[in-house]
Amino acid sequence: MNNPMNSVTTETSELDRNILLSVIIPLYNEEESLTELYNQILTEVQTHDLAPYELLFINDGSIDNSLEILSELKSKDENIRIINFYRNYGKAAALTVGFRLCRGENIITMDADLQDDPKEIQKFIALSEEKKLDMISGWKKIRHDSLEKRLPSKFFNYITSKVGGITLHDFNCGLKFYKRKVVKSIFHLIYGDMHRFIPLLAHWSGFKVGEMVVRHHARKHGISKYGLGRYFHGFIDLLTLSLLSRYKSRPMHVFGGFGTLTLLAGMGINVYFLIEWIMTQSLHIRPIMLLGIILVVVSLQFFSLGFISEIIIQRSSKDKDYNFEEF
Repeated sequence: MNNPMNSVTTETSELDRNILLSVIIPLYNEEESLTELYNQILTEVQTHDLAPYELLFINDGSIDNSLEILSELKSKDENIRIINFYRNYGKAAALTVGFRLCRGENIITMDADLQDDPKEIQKFIALSEEKKLDMISGWKKIRHDSLEKRLPSKFFNYITSKVGGITLHDFNCGLKFYKRKVVKSIFHLIYGDMHRFIPLLAHWSGFKVGEMVVRHHARKHGISKYGLGRYFHGFIDLLTLSLLSRYKSRPMHVFGGFGTLTLLAGMGINVYFLIEWIMTQSLHIRPIMLLGIILVVVSLQFFSLGFISEIIIQRSSKDKDYNFEEF
């Protein structure tokens, strides 16, 4: 995948740290929604005195007038920052850049289609302070989407909760809250379509993750940019993420596990034929016998891959990645 973030720096000045709120808004062809969304966010910021703030609009290669509208808004509000991708890289890339560049202590991500409600921003901050949460995922308990989107989403969220070890009702909700330390710790792990699993990444990194019911509005303009295919890709990404996150420093646990299973199956088949040969003093080659031999050979390959992976990791990991903070 082409990387649009090569020239981005993550250095932060002392002045940057005084920013209370960063709102990150990825967008693609949302020209009809941007002005109204900006006005809604501005009202929320002013009502709850959330300044100093910044609004990061990540224009993900829009081919409509989104960039022109953003430029006009920026001319009136110096708190607006525009990140313009030369082509469409996807939401994960947009969020990664937003996380790298944001300067606020509290970070909100939301979609630009007016389905997410800016009035939830202060509620997120209050809940974070009350329950000492590092990240809060929005839950669109009442969704204004079609049935063919809601049912696969429920199944996807159920499976993801079971695999990830954290129970959330809506991993895909674009409206989320983060403490600064969370996004600065996990942004390098987000690629492809991994943005769906940000709560898992935060949870597996040791941060305290919660959930909050949020209002979900019907889409006013345009059409959804996502199809049902994202759920199929999501399950594949979930498997990949689970393996990489949980076993990247101990690959033998994965390859050794598969190797043990295939070895036991192969040995079981071979022992059966060994007993048959001892009992009858005759043995005929059958497909199941060949399968037993193949399984034993495959198990040795799994163990070999595990050992090679362990050697590679031992030689390449001079500094391990740990999330910590100094007081």
